[in-house]
Amino acid sequence: MATAAANKRLTREYANLQKSPPPYITAHPSEANILEWHYILTGPPNTPYEGGQYWGSLMFPSDYPFAPPAIRMHTPSGRFQPSTRLCLSISDFHPKSFNPAWSVSTILIGLMSFMTSEEMTTGSMGASESERRWYAARSRWWNSTGGGSASKPTPGIHPTSKGVGNIKAGDGGAKFRFEWPELDAANWEWIKENRIDSATGRILPDANDTTLQCSPEAAALRRRLGGSAGVGAVVQEGRAAREAGQSWLRRNKLWVAAGVVFTWVFLARVFGDGLDL
Repeated sequence: MATAAANKRLTREYANLQKSPPPYITAHPSEANILEWHYILTGPPNTPYEGGQYWGSLMFPSDYPFAPPAIRMHTPSGRFQPSTRLCLSISDFHPKSFNPAWSVSTILIGLMSFMTSEEMTTGSMGASESERRWYAARSRWWNSTGGGSASKPTPGIHPTSKGVGNIKAGDGGAKFRFEWPELDAANWEWIKENRIDSATGRILPDANDTTLQCSPEAAALRRRLGGSAGVGAVVQEGRAAREAGQSWLRRNKLWVAAGVVFTWVFLARVFGDGLDL
């Protein structure tokens, strides 16, 4: 439970965020618990995350602002491991370095800055630019479907209206829908308009129109989709995106090596026989 000081501080910060939100950032506290906040980072232009919808959570301690929050990003991004606590100077990994003068806005601006850099830490991950653009194209689909499980949630996952924990693919998008009902409705409209299969995230074929027009985000999604489907498609198709960016020589290095060895042995035998004569 939040102390009176924490409650007052977070209430004031929410009012300030509504009045003057930072670029590409929006956030609000959960109705059930003012210490639980949910944010959306919109991928800024000229980055691999452009146009992506990145949902995450902040879990503040009861004595905030004298201690920092736990920070997670739930939407797969190619930059952070989904729903994993992030080790940042503004997070609960480093309570002694946290400045009580910092606000929710400061924390989220810092997170955005770290996301668009290449610095590594606990909870971050490496990925190619093409993979990160591919994740950005799928972000709205992932948020509103729970990674493709909207029609059939994964057994054993029971999302609730409170508590952040690890929000993995498989909840049918229930937690996102509870916290962001308007965004969720807009996402489903986007999914419908762009003929995206809610189970797989792939664009459905249109038998009556071979020149289907779609939004830039959906067009990017079409270019990067592979043959995998279901809840695990994000990881499997991400690998396909990486493979597509590799050169022919790298993909076939074993065959090339075998050819070099065979040629060397053949030439050695031919020239060896010549010397015996």
